Amino acid sequence: MIISRLLASAGITVNGNNPWDIRVHREDFYSRVLKYGSLGLGESYMEHWWDCPRMDEFFYRVLTHHLNDYIKKDWRLKADILLSRLLNSQHTDRAHLNASRHYDIGNDLFKTMLDKRLTYTCAFWDHAHTLDEAQEHKLDLTCRKLQLEAGMHVLDIGCGWGSFAKFAAERYDVKVTGITLSKEQATLAAQLCRGLPVDIRLTDYRELDGKFDAIVSLGMFEHVGPKNYRAYMRMAHRSLKDGGLFLLHTIGGNSSSTMGDKWLHRYIFPNAVIPSIRQIGQAIEKLFVMEHWENFSVNYDKTLMAWYANILQYRDQLAVRYDDTFFRMWEYYLLSCAGSFRARQSQLWQIVLSREGVRGGYHFDAPLYFDVLKKMI
Repeated sequence: MIISRLLASAGITVNGNNPWDIRVHREDFYSRVLKYGSLGLGESYMEHWWDCPRMDEFFYRVLTHHLNDYIKKDWRLKADILLSRLLNSQHTDRAHLNASRHYDIGNDLFKTMLDKRLTYTCAFWDHAHTLDEAQEHKLDLTCRKLQLEAGMHVLDIGCGWGSFAKFAAERYDVKVTGITLSKEQATLAAQLCRGLPVDIRLTDYRELDGKFDAIVSLGMFEHVGPKNYRAYMRMAHRSLKDGGLFLLHTIGGNSSSTMGDKWLHRYIFPNAVIPSIRQIGQAIEKLFVMEHWENFSVNYDKTLMAWYANILQYRDQLAVRYDDTFFRMWEYYLLSCAGSFRARQSQLWQIVLSREGVRGGYHFDAPLYFDVLKKMI
């Protein structure tokens, strides 16, 4: 069979004994994958048509050997690509719905899966031993790159549950305005940041007014969409004071696209699109100077596996609200993405931008907050 031969070329044996080998339970699995590609593969897993002890390793091998390129692209995919180029699936009205379908699933799920601060982006694992430490390292790294100082006013675009806003306000004595399109996030973020100089708003970035000393966006740009990249950057340029810095933290792709994976689009992140270097470059042209561009995508593999471990640990508690199909969907999401980062098909970038260029050059060589703290103890 075509699928079996392709898998064998990546060292994967159907019904084999390796942890990354798949166990096929229905023979029509093969025709479904050939016909529907990633959508068929994901849906058939949700329906128990196949299993794999280490799905992250399965996807690592599939993507490393580019097996997805061998699956025939039918007319439906070509039509979807054409529509994605013609339509703006992330316009203002649609953006609210896109955000709600994922981030309003239930705060109980995210409280179980994420770190204590509810940071739903890639952690930074250097010198960290736990997910909580790794996420605080990422938040501190972000603050240092932004060169935050007491009294500054920071804009957090796509603030989530307020993890950055709370951390920056507590540790760097800044004021933060955070915006999100998720009602669940906005409500909980306001509660978690109560008593701090943090203002959480339920609003779209296109409706924002005001000037800020620094801007941060952690894991939100993936929802903006290619047709809106330039408008997003114009908003950031308009909102950033002279001399300020803008840090963009986003998943990145190795090639430009106008649409995302079909399975992820249908079940996890509606209308999300991963930007490329070229797309980001075109969006910032004549608006920003690129001061620093860092790739620490291997950290996202470890972060996703930590999230998966949390879901496994508390699965029985979550089963009261979430059924088996949901768990298989969520497992497929976390482990397929971990495999993609491991195979270096997905990237994680932190990009520091300025309006006119930092005079004398950009530096962020201040010591880690945690190193300073240890010396004080």
